[in-house]
Amino acid sequence: MINKIKTMLHEANYSCVISKGDEIRTFNRKGVLDLYLLQQENPDFLKNASVADKITGKAAATIMAYAGISTLYTDIISISALHFLRRRNIEVEFGKIVPFIKNRTGTDWCPLEKVCFDIESVEISYAKISEFIEVAQARQSTIKNAG
Repeated sequence: MINKIKTMLHEANYSCVISKGDEIRTFNRKGVLDLYLLQQENPDFLKNASVADKITGKAAATIMAYAGISTLYTDIISISALHFLRRRNIEVEFGKIVPFIKNRTGTDWCPLEKVCFDIESVEISYAKISEFIEVAQARQSTIKNAG
């Protein structure tokens, strides 16, 4: 199944493709929001799922480990994400390994990569991600309501 979703990832230019059994779900947003929301809303789908992802940093790795995925293919993975997943016996295949994931402008570290980088506990890291996303969504809501 990993080869099928890996092909879909590249041919349709999705950001993430996840399969469990015969069901396949596709995602297009950058960052970890799609993965995080799926875990929040339908955690059973991610348990023992296969994931094909464009970029996997420590935050995405945390969500995947927390969810209990079984296998991952990713085009780009940070060293900390790779070690984090391997220590949890998650099978990982990747195209390129990088020291860290950059932010969207390429000028610094991805903010969630910074938040999770030194945390080894899945639960603590997941809680930090949840807090970060809640704050970001509240900020977006405030901006929309002000306009």
